[in-house]
Amino acid sequence: MRAFVLHPDIRGSDRRHVPERALDEAVALAMALPDLEVVGADVVRLARPHPGLLFGTGKVDDLKERFQALEVGLVLVDGPVSPVQQRNLEKAWGLKLLDRTGLILEIFADRARTREGVLQVELAALSYQRTRLVRAWTHLERQRGGLGFVGGPGETQIEADRRAIDEQMVRLRRQLARVVKTRELHRAARRKVPFPVVALVGYTNAGKSTLFNRLTGAEVLAKDMLFATLDPTMRGLVLPDGRKVILSDTVGFISDLPTELVAAFRATLEEVLEADLILHVRDIAHPETEEQAADVHDILDSLGVAEEVARIEVWNKTDLLPGPEREALLAQAARNPAVEPVSAVTGAGLDRLAATIAAALAEARSEAVVDLPFAAGRRRAWLHDQGVVLDETETDGGHRLTVSWTDGQKARFARLGDG
Repeated sequence: MRAFVLHPDIRGSDRRHVPERALDEAVALAMALPDLEVVGADVVRLARPHPGLLFGTGKVDDLKERFQALEVGLVLVDGPVSPVQQRNLEKAWGLKLLDRTGLILEIFADRARTREGVLQVELAALSYQRTRLVRAWTHLERQRGGLGFVGGPGETQIEADRRAIDEQMVRLRRQLARVVKTRELHRAARRKVPFPVVALVGYTNAGKSTLFNRLTGAEVLAKDMLFATLDPTMRGLVLPDGRKVILSDTVGFISDLPTELVAAFRATLEEVLEADLILHVRDIAHPETEEQAADVHDILDSLGVAEEVARIEVWNKTDLLPGPEREALLAQAARNPAVEPVSAVTGAGLDRLAATIAAALAEARSEAVVDLPFAAGRRRAWLHDQGVVLDETETDGGHRLTVSWTDGQKARFARLGDG
């Protein structure tokens, strides 16, 4: 299907990214879908959004002529579009329209592979669709990935009955609860093997999966494509000091990530919440690397990832920088112990990164004595599940445990409360 991408640049809006670069990212999002051919893209500057059409009537007419000349079948608007605006624009242009949330949902549905990932995307899609005049949601019966927004069976325009959607959401939540329970049992079993968890996070397309593959010898899908990795991927890694850790690759973050999707990928992001060390992978050669890093920090904060969890910034793609710029960056990184410049493609800097991971995990553990009353069985069981108990004796009032834990484990223990 031939698609055209529009990025509305609203005057006075609190924007972090340059509009033209935001448009480039939106085009990359569109190109991540195999069924789309992007035939044009433009930034549309607005003094304020029109309540019924988003764009002014003159602009709507101009765009209609362009779309007809290019034989466009789908317009992608890089931003939120209300149900009323969507209906009016589709009627005015005589074609389909997707906003940023709809497009990202479509990509996620096309890529999700695990049972939980598929269920989470379907739930997020229903939540999104429920607020608007819904296209057929027969994507739930389709064999291939995707939601049916873009094409194929289920593209006929019908308004789904809200009660039917609600019933479907209840069924999905029940299925999801069973899947999550199974995964929690797997995680509890893994905790009994006291390997630290190291989570890779970063802006989408920062090179996390390539780095993951280089470090672990795995073969995770690694492409120059937004959202190449969606489902949680974990592998063991032996560090230079002989210590074993679990490395977790996660979904790429993105600016203005729809809230439905942060929830939808809790499966992946829970591994970040459980992590003993976070590697924040940055595409240091990207012109907006600072803005992308700020977006990642915002999402980590919104997830509740505690500040006390140790973090290392991995400045990836140094091979793409010109010589003088690369030398200046290496000199800057040398002055910051929490930064490691690497190239996941060439392998430069990876040995040093592995050594830094080992040192960070060694420093992160501390010993403490914890006194628990007999009634605090859940907290005591949690400490044993984490594999941090070195010694335990019974006292008159309960149990005295000597533990060796990371700052992250200490913080999570503090949040358990009584019982």
